[in-house]
Amino acid sequence: MGVFTRVRDIINANLNTMLDRAEDPEKLIRLMIQEMEDTLVEIKASCAGAMATQKKVQREREHLRGRVKQWEDRAQLAVDKGREDLAREALMEKRRHLRQAEILEGEWVQCKTLVEQYQDEIMQLEGKLTTAREKQRLLVQRHRHAQQKQRVQRDIRRIDSTDAVLRFEQLEHRIERMESEADLVNFGRQPRLEEEFTLLAGDEEIERELQILKTTAAKRRLTDPSS
Repeated sequence: MGVFTRVRDIINANLNTMLDRAEDPEKLIRLMIQEMEDTLVEIKASCAGAMATQKKVQREREHLRGRVKQWEDRAQLAVDKGREDLAREALMEKRRHLRQAEILEGEWVQCKTLVEQYQDEIMQLEGKLTTAREKQRLLVQRHRHAQQKQRVQRDIRRIDSTDAVLRFEQLEHRIERMESEADLVNFGRQPRLEEEFTLLAGDEEIERELQILKTTAAKRRLTDPSS
């Protein structure tokens, strides 16, 4: 009956509590699943043996019931033929076979109860095993996610503990400085196109002033021919 105790311990076990307390939940649930599978194989084999025994007892029981009926018929025949001595012996054989049949009847009931118990334990253990396998898949996913998260955290700490961040900041500062220097190159200077238009405007101003001077000079010559 040790298998029933082991199965009952497995069925009554609280998987969540055990996994929460375990240092390595993934390893623990693998061991538990292995234990459940081994126990399930063992209990199915025991159930098969009990069913075979039950069938054997049932055959023997039916045989004895037939013998009981046979000796009862013989006793009746002996009475009909006036052979009470034979009838008496036949009835004694009937009683002997009837007692054996009653013993086998008790054995058959025990076998039937044992088979039903095995079948009930098998159903419960298979349900527990299904739950454990589902939890195993979830645990594997959680474990892999946790490992990946740990690797990322280690990488972050490793980066923070080196001068990589400092070098990056220095590079960023250098680029900003180069951009500022580029802005200063043309600081105070107008674009080339604007310079050309400015020169054109200046030329027109000079031409106007020259024209004014020429007009003034022409007027003086008209008013003063000797100049």
